[in-house]
Amino acid sequence: MANQIIASSRVLLEGSLKPATIVYSTTTGKIIAINSGILPPTKFTDCTSYRLIPSNLVVLPGLVDSHVHLNEPGRTDWEGFASGTKSAASGGVTTVIDMPLNAIPPTTTVTNLKTKLDAAQDQCWVDTGFWGGVIPGNETDLVPLIENGVRGFKCFLMNSGVDEFPHVEVKDIEKAMNHLKDQNTVLMFHAEMLPAPGTINADNVRHYTSPCCGGGYDNVSEHPESDIYLAYPNDEDDKEDPTLYKSYLCSRPDYLETTAISKVISLSRQAPQLNLHIVHLATSLALNMIERAKNSGVKLTVETCFHYLHFYAEDIPSRHTEFKCAPPIRSRSNRDALFDALRKGLIQSVVSDHSPCTADIKYLDEGDFFKAWGGIASVGLGLPILWTESQKQSERNSHLPAISLADISRWTSWNTAKQVGLLHSKGSIEVGKDADFCIFDPEQKVTVDVKKLWFKNKLTPYNGETLTGVVHQTVLRGLVVYDINQGHSEKALGRLILDKRVD
Repeated sequence: MANQIIASSRVLLEGSLKPATIVYSTTTGKIIAINSGILPPTKFTDCTSYRLIPSNLVVLPGLVDSHVHLNEPGRTDWEGFASGTKSAASGGVTTVIDMPLNAIPPTTTVTNLKTKLDAAQDQCWVDTGFWGGVIPGNETDLVPLIENGVRGFKCFLMNSGVDEFPHVEVKDIEKAMNHLKDQNTVLMFHAEMLPAPGTINADNVRHYTSPCCGGGYDNVSEHPESDIYLAYPNDEDDKEDPTLYKSYLCSRPDYLETTAISKVISLSRQAPQLNLHIVHLATSLALNMIERAKNSGVKLTVETCFHYLHFYAEDIPSRHTEFKCAPPIRSRSNRDALFDALRKGLIQSVVSDHSPCTADIKYLDEGDFFKAWGGIASVGLGLPILWTESQKQSERNSHLPAISLADISRWTSWNTAKQVGLLHSKGSIEVGKDADFCIFDPEQKVTVDVKKLWFKNKLTPYNGETLTGVVHQTVLRGLVVYDINQGHSEKALGRLILDKRVD
């Protein structure tokens, strides 16, 4: 057995940084022993390698990014397994879970899943799992997908922006819940939804076209059902400039999210034992209802994204459609409230929602927020983004305990591993778990340069941002898959995660 050792004065163990010497196997990929303190190599006679990590670096568990769109096959020009997972590895991420869209075909049947698995084979630099999708009429496909390894399911309550992944109505959700109610899985919601006709919010608005992820005008004839309500008075003279971010922000008001989340909570009675999850929460106005639901016993978890915690609407310039996502980035005070919710545990996790596209459909030259595809590319950037903003939050709220690397690891490793049923092997540094390590310098600063990023389309609103924190090395099941000086491993060492959930 090929045993190796990492020793460090700062290893994240049980919620705090401690000196430790970790023994792991590169044969099984598992952690064998964790010794307190830094022990010398002479204490270990059966190890082939001993590394003492410099004291300026910390050893964290590998991150688990549970919300990534890799888009292969079908839209591989947007992103692919190789480029997307290399980018993840460069940021200390050792596990990603691929969303059921925007690949063609989407992961909505076992046949489609197998098509995706064939495309992913030998192309993943990190361990890669898969979400399935709920669309109208595929309720009988859900349990077979679980049996073939999907970690759970995502659905849209509004138009997704792609034809092959239509949104669901309440009747579809009820059918899905009936099939999933006794399964060890999770049902996830893109939680934006039109208010019911006749309500104040529905009546005091006018129409526009902007599907959840895609653009608008070009799709009107093909997708008339994709019209959504805008939070503007019913006055055609009040039409807003589509190059202004505030125009797009007004097109996706908070009540689209609160309406959807309220509906999800009410539907939870259909399957009270089924785990439910809200993806990419953007509005703080839903936090009170989420808290009430959780306190009443609803099995509900919530995630937010790095971009909702870093950017804010007041600072987004006109015409910069690289900032467009759905739900939209909201106000500065909203961002601060999301951080408060993370501190309190109302929001459990932070993910990238890496949703890239080719530059042409961002309409950068026109700067039209309604035409542009909605999605932000950021996989692999999350740890320095969140660490940077957490330090600022701690400075602004000096009366509260400072946000620590342990907090960030809980939000990006432990809780995300739990969400996807991988806590037995991922999410923390423990004996018996995978030897997944992120070796991180929390003091080093870096300016994001798109030319140096690994994801396929070099377009992100983080370009030019100065961040604190640099990943120096990523270790996956005991093997180095990324090194800041040497780059990526020659071969893709990630495995496809298809075993049943263990919760």
